[in-house]
Amino acid sequence: MTVDRVAVSCGSVSLTETQLQARIDRSRGERDSTPGRVVPIIDADRVAALIEALALRESGGIPLLGDDRWDARLWAGLRRLADDAEPVPGMAWATFSSGSTGAPRVILRTESSWSASFPGVSGLFELTDADVVYLPAPLASSLSLFSVAHARSLGAGIILPQAHTISPADLECATVMHGTPNALAAAVEVIEGGASHRLRAALVGGAHLDSALRERAEAAGIRVVSYYGAAELSFVAVDADGLGYRPFPGVEVRVDEGDLWVRSPYFAAGYLGGASGSMTATTGALRRDGQGWATVGDVVDADSAGLLRLRGRRDGAILTAAATVIPEDVEAALRAIDAVEDAIVFGVPNAGTGSLVAALVETTAGNPIPSARELREQARTRLALSHLPRRWFWTENLPRTATGKPARAAARDAVLAGSVRRLD
Repeated sequence: MTVDRVAVSCGSVSLTETQLQARIDRSRGERDSTPGRVVPIIDADRVAALIEALALRESGGIPLLGDDRWDARLWAGLRRLADDAEPVPGMAWATFSSGSTGAPRVILRTESSWSASFPGVSGLFELTDADVVYLPAPLASSLSLFSVAHARSLGAGIILPQAHTISPADLECATVMHGTPNALAAAVEVIEGGASHRLRAALVGGAHLDSALRERAEAAGIRVVSYYGAAELSFVAVDADGLGYRPFPGVEVRVDEGDLWVRSPYFAAGYLGGASGSMTATTGALRRDGQGWATVGDVVDADSAGLLRLRGRRDGAILTAAATVIPEDVEAALRAIDAVEDAIVFGVPNAGTGSLVAALVETTAGNPIPSARELREQARTRLALSHLPRRWFWTENLPRTATGKPARAAARDAVLAGSVRRLD
């Protein structure tokens, strides 16, 4: 990137490379950082937070960026975790697990665990230093922080959102975006509403991408590449054409009794906060074997051509009577029902069967709220009886994490608390 080009912008704030580096240098001079120490950073001013994180990296520290919308008690606990931990030499970045099923874990990784994948990601879009990358998800999201590191290494510009919504002004400047399906849907809606844009490509991960959304984005001139990954594993598989997931360059995969195992140079090192107060690889979803393979418990099907069909996390399975139900399987079927925009499926306690399958649905705006009977009749044609939801609930807007992923635990809590409408 040339020194007079905009390196980062957010709302009315725009910094050239020279201005950005000057502020990074000033921030370095104001901070006494210990190499290898995780330092929590939270600031509603996204540019200030990014500058502090980049300054910390240049000093050998490990930035841990939070979301200013988080509950203060949650952030205080994560800060204590970081403050109590010993420095971890060789680590460069700290990110969070998705947090969709509870308090997020802090994940540590080396510089090379991300940079090794930069050529593969750049190749998906022919990304160059002339591009401007839009990151609508918070910097607390590993997908956004990854793209910050990637864009900085390439010399591409970065656009951070001023608010927690898609801005038409941002779409006029960005050429590429990296976000969740929820963010892509919001961008497409803005564009379909008449907003001008320069987006030529979107890298989409973090949740299910509906084929209809892909078609709408492509009709707007946006090439869509969806991917499957995990904060612990980084990139695992990509779908560049809508035909299915194939292993990301440099990734080996194997399926063992339905569980997806991965081997690649992109793995995180482990989680912060083991019994030693430093780092552990055994307190979260990440599991490794002795041959370099790792899994986070995702369940997949693989066809004869090697295409992968993702079925969700095994630890999210619902045990009901004699069946094991993968929520994502049921959600995919419910999204095909007329008037259902999206759905979250989970188990609710039941003395006789262990759990009952329950569904919280969000319906398409303007349509009448369906009855449980109507939903059940349509679902019955798509699902085995064991997978058919026994309890149906409705909401105008499904609960989601900060990065747009369905918040399964929040949906279940809302149902148990009686704060969403039960359908009869």
